[in-house]
Amino acid sequence: MKKSLAVLAFAAAGLASLPALADKYVIDTKGAHASINFSIQHLGYSYLTGRFNNFSGDFTYDPKNVAASTINVTIDTTSVDSNHAERDKHLRSSDFLNVEKFPKATFVSKKIVPDDGDEFDIIGDLTLNGVTKSITIEVDKVGEGKDPWGGYRVGFEGETEIALKDFNITKDLGPASQTVKLELHVEGIKQ
Repeated sequence: MKKSLAVLAFAAAGLASLPALADKYVIDTKGAHASINFSIQHLGYSYLTGRFNNFSGDFTYDPKNVAASTINVTIDTTSVDSNHAERDKHLRSSDFLNVEKFPKATFVSKKIVPDDGDEFDIIGDLTLNGVTKSITIEVDKVGEGKDPWGGYRVGFEGETEIALKDFNITKDLGPASQTVKLELHVEGIKQ
C-alpha cells in the first residue's frame, strides 16, 4: 500500500511540473472579426488596396509561453476583392494568383519569437501560387478577455511584406510595385 501511494504521489508531482498546454482558438471569420488585407503601390502614385473575403484558421496561444503557440490559416484566393470587378478578374488570372490552378493559399507557423511585451514574430511557411516560402509576420497582441456571450477571445494584428517574384508572380507592374504589404487582424474564440 505504501509503495502504491508513493508511486501515485510521484506521478502526481510529475504531472504538476508539466507546462500547461496552450489554449486552442478558432479565428472568428463567421462574425467578421478577422481580416486579411493587402496593399501595393500603383505606378508609384497611390496604393491599391484589397482583401481576401474567405479564409479560415485556428491557433494555440499561451500568454505565459508565447513561443509554444501555433497558427494555421487557409485562404480562398478566389475571394480576392479590390472593390473593382474587372481588376479582381485580372488578379485571379495566371498573371497573379492563378486561382484556377491554385484556389487556396496557406500559412503554417514554424516558430514564434517573443519580442517586447505583447509583441512577437511569427515565422512560418506561406504557400501561394504553388510556391512555399518562409516569411516573418510582426505581431502585436491587441487584447484578450471574456466576451458578452460567455466565451473568451484574444486578438492580434500583424503585418508582413512579400515580394511578388518570390511567389512566381512575374507580371511587371513597375519598380514601385514589386512587393505587397499584408495586414492581418485576427480575433480568436477559445474552444
